[in-house]
Amino acid sequence: MPLLRINACKDGAELHGSRRPLSPVLARGLWHPGPVILMVHGYKYAPYHPSACPHEKILGMQNRKDCRTSLSWPRGLGFGSGVSHEGMGIAFGWPARGTIWQAYRNAEMAAKSLAQLIAMIHKLAPNREIHAFAHSLGARVVLSALPHVPTSSLNRVILLSGAEFGSNAEKALDCPAGQTAEIINITSRENDLFDFMLEKLVSSPHRNDRSLSQNLPTRGNTLTLQMDNPETLGTLRRCGFKIAPPVRRICHWSSYMRPGVFHLYRALLRRSDLVDLTHLKQVMPPKAQPRWSRIIPYPLPKFHGFSKHNPR
Repeated sequence: MPLLRINACKDGAELHGSRRPLSPVLARGLWHPGPVILMVHGYKYAPYHPSACPHEKILGMQNRKDCRTSLSWPRGLGFGSGVSHEGMGIAFGWPARGTIWQAYRNAEMAAKSLAQLIAMIHKLAPNREIHAFAHSLGARVVLSALPHVPTSSLNRVILLSGAEFGSNAEKALDCPAGQTAEIINITSRENDLFDFMLEKLVSSPHRNDRSLSQNLPTRGNTLTLQMDNPETLGTLRRCGFKIAPPVRRICHWSSYMRPGVFHLYRALLRRSDLVDLTHLKQVMPPKAQPRWSRIIPYPLPKFHGFSKHNPR
């Protein structure tokens, strides 16, 4: 079960905690049959940080009891199960600390290292499926890498509560690799506050630009799943994926902490031949629920208080 820990650095991608050349290590990892799954964390993590190193938390193999949001992604995605076709997991770390503006800029720089890594894997194993799984600002890293990777080198991309603007996603989807990759956009009204803060704090490329939850371009290779929509959860249940309903009004980590979600993600990344995107698009709700609908009931109730026609 190869799980490689790789970081974005100034000179490109390099092994975490080692000076060994990257290419031979990748080649040995690719001896194991199965998909290659890249896991990209979001804001507030940074490799080697004493309390926020992603390789010791969500990108590690153990569920940390000292942090409620440190559920192991590799375990959730099927690594460590002992089967012969686990494939290769890559925990990709990048400097996502500092202010939101610093992290947003660093995400674009980290994308160059990620693109280099994807190109290396694709060159070593051109017929191997390569998928990406990213949360928050990690979505910006993956989308920013798309214009710099070979066509058809990325197969499926799952973006969880993506902290990126729709116009940047559109640019990524217009490139050759973006036209061949399948993009699955996991959203929730639990994340509305964080999406709103991104739009207000970070300068977008275009006026009135919106985040991915509101503005992912609708293409044949894109799908948005609103994971707190009862209709979406009901449809997924009928497809064999029982996912717990949300319990909070505001939560940035629900997309990977909710019981049952990794069953869906494993199927999407490991059984892409059976879980067809076109079929999911046909059976899922055509529209997402409006922003703030978990905080403010929608439609708004009629006001029955004071008015000039109803004096008290």
